[in-house]
Amino acid sequence: MGFSFLPREDDYFTFFSEMGEVIVKASEYLVEMVESDPKGYEAISAKIKKAEHACDDLTHKITTKLNKSFITPFDREDIYTLVVALDDVCDYIDAGARAIVMYDMQEVGVHAVGLAKVTRLLANEINSAVALLKKPNGMNKHIVEIHRLENEADDIYFRAIGELFQKETDPITLIKYKELYEILENATDRCESVANIIESIVLKHN
Repeated sequence: MGFSFLPREDDYFTFFSEMGEVIVKASEYLVEMVESDPKGYEAISAKIKKAEHACDDLTHKITTKLNKSFITPFDREDIYTLVVALDDVCDYIDAGARAIVMYDMQEVGVHAVGLAKVTRLLANEINSAVALLKKPNGMNKHIVEIHRLENEADDIYFRAIGELFQKETDPITLIKYKELYEILENATDRCESVANIIESIVLKHN
């Protein structure tokens, strides 16, 4: 069973799908970045920044439409909460890329690569989930997988922090890696927030 909405309100679903696609693209660039030669970091970071700006533009379009719409496909508050959570995912991916460039990290390490790859998997699940918002049949498998992947990200994060404090003797290097791990872990947390919001919307309207 889908949501009841007027035809012109299809725009919301289109915008959400576009945001999902942009997040996937940003996450793919992030994986490319952490697996590439440091000489290519700035160029890839610029691509991620462009994706982040595209996400901001879509957020603006949705909030502007929300202010003008008489009827919305589901609660206004839920639409706003979802768009902010989606935008946050892209913001944290961008923040991770910027940290790598800003701290001139010549090697990001296996744990950052792991977190980036889980973020890419989460982005794909989010993209699939938002595409189903209009008719949420089959949504549950994506929600379940997002929770599983976020738990996997938590495991990588705690392992990374543990090893960092056990092995790293240089305080500056420790600070750099700790911040990068935290930013990437925040990206995965926001993915789970998106899943929770979508799950709540589906429960309300079905």
